[in-house]
Amino acid sequence: MSKEKIESVVEKLVSDIIADSALELVDAEYVKERDWYLRVFLDKEAGIEIDDCQWVSERLEAKLDEINLIKDHYYLEVSSPGLDRPLKKERDFIRHAGDKVEIKTYEPINEQRLFIGKLIGLADGDVRIEVDGQVVSIPREKTAQVRLHIEF
Repeated sequence: MSKEKIESVVEKLVSDIIADSALELVDAEYVKERDWYLRVFLDKEAGIEIDDCQWVSERLEAKLDEINLIKDHYYLEVSSPGLDRPLKKERDFIRHAGDKVEIKTYEPINEQRLFIGKLIGLADGDVRIEVDGQVVSIPREKTAQVRLHIEF
């Protein structure tokens, strides 16, 4: 089964598990590093807690064992996406409108590959941010990564 198919099935399983809770599925990824890892990232308005991760992990593990989805040996990790979480889904861009973001592009746009500004949102396939009072539109397909920007 393809990596994308596994991620899709896992997203559906997790969505069913958390349907009646305050938890939100941020992302699910099945990646090969030295070993295979199935990572599920959760969030909630008040912030994610270890008990939330354990609760989802136990239920997801039982479901995965029941349907025997993944044939490879893998490690299951359920966690928070972190303070500098990547924005991937449309709902991420809606939820974080007004927040400061950092956008890295695959190739330079106006001789620049890194943009930091206030997220306006998505419009017509572009990520729109405000940088120094100017609205900048970056085609989404040219964005390598969009993350919340954290200043220390």
